[in-house]
Amino acid sequence: MALSIRGRPIRFSLAWLKPPPMPEDGNMTLFEHLRELRYRLVVIAVAIIVGTVIAYVFHDQIFNILMRPYEIAQAQLQQQHPKLHVQSVVEGVTNPFTLVLKTCFIAALIGTSPIWIYQIWAFIVPGLLAKEKKMTLIFLSAAIPLFLLGVSLAYFVIPKGIAVLIGFTPGDGDITNLLDIQNFLNFLIRVMIVFGAGFELPVFVVGLNFLGILKAKQISKARSFVIFGCFVFGAIATPQTDPLSMLLLAVPMTILFLAAEVICHIHDRAIRNKIGDGEVDAGRGIANDRALAELDGREVDDLPQLPTSDEIKTQSRQTVADLLGLNKSTGQDDATS
Repeated sequence: MALSIRGRPIRFSLAWLKPPPMPEDGNMTLFEHLRELRYRLVVIAVAIIVGTVIAYVFHDQIFNILMRPYEIAQAQLQQQHPKLHVQSVVEGVTNPFTLVLKTCFIAALIGTSPIWIYQIWAFIVPGLLAKEKKMTLIFLSAAIPLFLLGVSLAYFVIPKGIAVLIGFTPGDGDITNLLDIQNFLNFLIRVMIVFGAGFELPVFVVGLNFLGILKAKQISKARSFVIFGCFVFGAIATPQTDPLSMLLLAVPMTILFLAAEVICHIHDRAIRNKIGDGEVDAGRGIANDRALAELDGREVDDLPQLPTSDEIKTQSRQTVADLLGLNKSTGQDDATS
């Protein structure tokens, strides 16, 4: 029996979960961007929920892995402060169940990182050309390992930070330090996400450059400030008081940023050469996005018209992948034909 209100049937549909259709000219209105954002967020939420359910099957093993930094820190405390008593506790009736859910959520958040990193990138750069979609694979192949590398580095740095922080417990063995496992997991996930996000700096910089938002010259002018910010970020993100832990985060971030700056200079130089030869449309880019133009109050009709999907298929346009030499085989095939 179908449900109805005042004689009008109620139809349940999941069509609103689908991404909005991409216009032929590749430009999206503000509401289309919002629908696209809703779709990406739903996909991320579903992926994390499914990952949490799967992780529940292995929650005991995952919990032991997450508690390993605490066990290492406890062993270090026994050597440095033999009279210090540290005991892990779980308070309340419902907290054990919440602890299991949080354990599974942490595992799902890290395990599904390729999915939600891709969804974020797909929302930032919708409507790519077929050749430009190869760049998505390049960015993901860099973003995902860098994020996991940052998370892994945090996992191995945290034990020393815990030992240093708990070592400030006053008294000569008269005070027992009760470590709430819930608070420990909150601390653990914050540090791991911060480390992982810090290692995404070069991908973020190169991505903005390839989208035409950030120029290599602007990156060079801000180099000293960014490097200083990396060390400040490393000092804040790492809970340890020794400079070595800060350097473990700040130095890789600085090296990755300098590598990203070199890539941006190479890309901008290649773009200038192509524009000089008339092979690349200088008006194409995010600066001509119609939704952003509406927000800025600019005239939409003054923006250059991009070719339709049918025109793109018939034109031999070079993309960023061509500029970096990623489509050499395609170019050689065209030359021989």
